[in-house]
Amino acid sequence: MTDPGQYSVAPEERLQQDCGMSLRPYEIAEARHRILNPFTEDKLDLLGEVCHPSPGARHLDLACGKGELLNLWSSQYGVHGTGVDLSEVFLTAARERANELNVTDRVRFIHSEAATYASKRAEPSTYDIVSCIGATWIGGGLTGTLDLMRPLLRPGGLILVGEIFWNTTPPPEAASALGLDNHPCVSLAATAERIEQSGFELLDMILANPDSWDRYTASQWWTISDWLRDNPDDPEVPAMRDFLRQCRTSHLEYGRQYLGWGVFILRPAIPLPNP
Repeated sequence: MTDPGQYSVAPEERLQQDCGMSLRPYEIAEARHRILNPFTEDKLDLLGEVCHPSPGARHLDLACGKGELLNLWSSQYGVHGTGVDLSEVFLTAARERANELNVTDRVRFIHSEAATYASKRAEPSTYDIVSCIGATWIGGGLTGTLDLMRPLLRPGGLILVGEIFWNTTPPPEAASALGLDNHPCVSLAATAERIEQSGFELLDMILANPDSWDRYTASQWWTISDWLRDNPDDPEVPAMRDFLRQCRTSHLEYGRQYLGWGVFILRPAIPLPNP
């Protein structure tokens, strides 16, 4: 469910921005995470309560990470679905979690670039739920990602999209420090406008807060620190030290105060009649 450089943003997003960068730093940093975004378990549970998918609903989760959303919803609500991600490490964890929750007969996980899967492999008008939780780089931003997701949705279905936004106007250096030079991050209200302009109705939203950002971002510091102590001769040690230093600094200076994130629950808007 989604960053070389600043590491507040989901790993695949930053990977896309820094083309060619290995996923390995994020696989290390998020080794102890089940949820690969700034949601705590209670917020993920709330998302399920709000959406309350029906038994047998078909769900496609693009850039699914470790598949916690799809696996939980399959266990709790009887959803059937497919998760797609670039990281074999994350997908292995997703399959192990599916086995733990006894939902392997209802979910599958596929190694693929999410945009390619959505545009070339997934069947149109097939899914009751299409989600992309914090990886809108797959479509070059929020608007392009919604364009990828829309054709896959059945009539009456829901789109779930996770996206960052500015809580308040940041200082000029914040975007660069957070690795967002190439990400058109805007305010929460402007994010809602983008959704509407893309032809969707914003039905509801569940937002991260500073504490849930801490649980996602700050908890990576300990994981990386332990990895550095356990692997002193690994050739990736210098890069991981830099990763850890930048991760701490950017979150403490800018991310915690200025950067918001949330899951937006959408459905295609009904066209207004001509006056």
